[in-house]
Parts: sequence; structure tokens; C-alpha cells
Amino acid sequence: MSPADTPPPPYYLVVFTSTRTDDDHGYATTARRMLELAAAQPGFLGVDSARDPAGVGITVSYWRDEESIVAWRRHVEHLIAQADGRARWYASFAVHVARVERAYRFPPPTR
Repeated sequence: MSPADTPPPPYYLVVFTSTRTDDDHGYATTARRMLELAAAQPGFLGVDSARDPAGVGITVSYWRDEESIVAWRRHVEHLIAQADGRARWYASFAVHVARVERAYRFPPPTR
């Protein structure tokens, strides 16, 4: 998996760090749907995600502005998935929102 191809800063990111429960029923389907929905939202720039064998995961989504993040957080299907996550799929999670002021990559983009 390659890192998300984000534009030059500034932009915003949301870091979702989670620990999973043993309940897998419906998780993969919902996760795929949330990625499809997020990618269709105005202001969505990309996503990077990883999960270790112990169930600890980190997903970083990139957004043009804070308004786009708020709109995504309030999306009706996302709200349902959030409730399911709290009730079934996550033992714990943390969300961090930050503004990216500087970014670089290797190899450099060919823009």
C-alpha cells in the first residue's frame, strides 16, 4: 500500500486509533462502505490505514478543511457505523484532528 497522495499543505487529518473487540460480524463490510462514502465526500483527500495482529489499528484520513471533517462526522450512515463501533467492534478508540503545515515524501512527487 502506498501512502495517500495528498496536495501541498495546508490540509487537515483525522487520526483514528482503535483497539478491536473479538466481534467481526459485519465489520469488514461496514469498513469498506465507510471508505466508499468518505471518498465521495466533498473535501476528502485520501486515507492511510493499518492494523496489527493484536487488533490495534490506525486510520489517518486527510481532508481539505475542518468543515469537511464535521460534515463527514455527521453523515447519517457514518453516525450509524459509529454507534455500531461503540457497541460492538471497538474496545477503545481515540480521535485526533490536526492541521498539516508541512509534508514531504520519498520519492518526491512528480507534479
